[in-house]
Amino acid sequence: MAVWITESATAHRLLEEILGGRRLEVDEILPLLEHADPDRLVETANLRRRQLHPDDVVTYVVDRNVNYSNICTSVCAFCAFYRKPGDPEGYLLSIEEIHEKIAETIDLGGSGMLMQGGLHPDLPLEWYTSLLEGVRERFPDFYLHCFSPTEIHGLTQVTGLDTAEILVALRDAGLDSIPGGGGEILVDEIRKRRRSSCSTEEWLDISATAHRLGIPTTATMMIGLGEKLWMRAEHLDRVRQVQDETEGFISFIPWTFQPDNTPLGKVISERVPADEYLSWLAISRLYLDNIPNLQVSWLTVGMDAGKRGLLGGANDLGSIMIEENVISLAGANHTATEEFLRSAIESCGFQPGLRNAGYHRLPDRPVPVVTRKDPC
Repeated sequence: MAVWITESATAHRLLEEILGGRRLEVDEILPLLEHADPDRLVETANLRRRQLHPDDVVTYVVDRNVNYSNICTSVCAFCAFYRKPGDPEGYLLSIEEIHEKIAETIDLGGSGMLMQGGLHPDLPLEWYTSLLEGVRERFPDFYLHCFSPTEIHGLTQVTGLDTAEILVALRDAGLDSIPGGGGEILVDEIRKRRRSSCSTEEWLDISATAHRLGIPTTATMMIGLGEKLWMRAEHLDRVRQVQDETEGFISFIPWTFQPDNTPLGKVISERVPADEYLSWLAISRLYLDNIPNLQVSWLTVGMDAGKRGLLGGANDLGSIMIEENVISLAGANHTATEEFLRSAIESCGFQPGLRNAGYHRLPDRPVPVVTRKDPC
């Protein structure tokens, strides 16, 4: 049962109970944020991370974001990437171009790709399945983390098929897992205002259906859209409810809205401060007790805040981003090499662990030593 938190002593007692196994309730999130000492909150999230990952390994992945098309029928207010059908700046990569990107990724030591695109109105399901089958045939060990729930929803509208039929076809063609794009804030009040392309229930149902079909997915939360704080808490609760039922979310990735070149950026130009982001990262670790991995979004908040996140609940630093075309257009211009990520992890006292996009650990390999170690 939730308790009403009115003072710091109560908040700190609750944090101790959470470490002892007590489950945080949704109506305790905002009072806890208000009354808990921020350093104590972050420290508790770090201790909770250690309970879940006692080996003190922080993972990362070497992969590539391939955006097969920017043609999109949706007009999300927070996106700088999409182009409407018929726009001269619209594109669709050929299968051979995608294969070339994969071959280059493998040459650079990458293990897979995160592939997403716009909601293309003219691509049949066979285009996607043929693409997956072709990649699987030519690159059999390459990990395919592709097609967000919003894209699956778009395919139901293009094809007339239901979610399960589409997911089975994609799975059988070689899809390994699904990224959590389009999650934004899972409250329809804000999703409608920001012109998100599918509803809260649709996004969650697609994710849950994928889980039941043996397709793991990640979940995301984008903060800074002008949402109210209770909406962030509601988002976490909706994700946890699905995970309680399916256990299919392998990771949670909170990140911040990037306003540059977006319609919404004309109204909201300020980015979420690092301290606010890190508090919600900590809350995510404490509330999502059933999701094993928490990734800090260094791409949107920068590596200084990213390293602080490793000491505040996160056990994953994400990708070196061989290629990224969506949020970079909106102003997220941070870049990294594998050496840089490993150095950041080690500088915070952790051991780097290479993984693929499915959070399966990969054998470590020699990486050139970086002598400069920035302090956390």
